[in-house]
Formats: sequence, C-alpha cells, structure tokens
Amino acid sequence: MSEVQKINSPDRPAGPMYSHAVKIPGLIFCSGQTPMDSTGNVVPGDIKAHTASSSCHRVCDLTFKLFPQAQCVSNLTDVLKAAGSSWENVVKVNVYLRSMDDYAAMNEEYIKLLPDPKPARTCIQAGKLPFDVDIEIEAIAAV
Repeated sequence: MSEVQKINSPDRPAGPMYSHAVKIPGLIFCSGQTPMDSTGNVVPGDIKAHTASSSCHRVCDLTFKLFPQAQCVSNLTDVLKAAGSSWENVVKVNVYLRSMDDYAAMNEEYIKLLPDPKPARTCIQAGKLPFDVDIEIEAIAAV
C-alpha cells in the first residue's frame, strides 16, 4: 500500500491536473485555492469580497457560528476536512497576492478567520495567478 494518499474534496470542483491535497504520514499538503465557489466560478468583487463569503462558517470558532469567511480559506477548510484535518492543525500557509497593495485588506480578514496561534506564513506578490484572480492560498497541516 502506498503511503501517498491523493485527496479531493467532494465540496470543491475537481481538476484533472492536480489533487486538492496529498497526504503522507504526518503531513497534508493542500493545493493552492483561489476565490472560486463550489461551481468553479470566481466570486465577484475585490480582495475583501474574495475574503467575504457569507454562506460559510468561521473556521476558528469551534461552535461554527455563521460568520463571513474568506473564500480561499473556505475552500481550504473543505480540503482539510476531506483529508481528516482542520485549521487547528495547519502549520504553514503561503499567500499569493496579485498586488501587495491588497496586503492590509487581506490581513484584516485573515486575522479574523484563522485560529490562534496562527500558523507560520509567507505572503508574496505573484506575477499572475490562475484565472486572473487577486489571491491564492495554500496550506500544510499536521495529521
């Protein structure tokens, strides 16, 4: 039996060119998620709109009260759940922004959404992101 398990969330559109996550003993590597809804369409609006998706639950609130949540974070929540994990186990996050001018607005929502203590994080400006979106987020979680 292979120790590499490829995972796709039933709540995310599947793509033929990658897995939503790959799980190995002790770690889960989540593919980058863009601000796309469950039908594969980019949610409308700017960086804050891509951060706000009122139909989702706050990931860091263990009672899962309704709260605006980042679309990218929401998508990663689905992937982590499919892999048998959660944000409480995330150890590293990489954020890719189309423009560092969006850094403060992204941080404003990121701080609200992720549980404390926050995971280690890198944030960079990317030259061009898939589907010309303004943000992509990936994560690595412990099992």
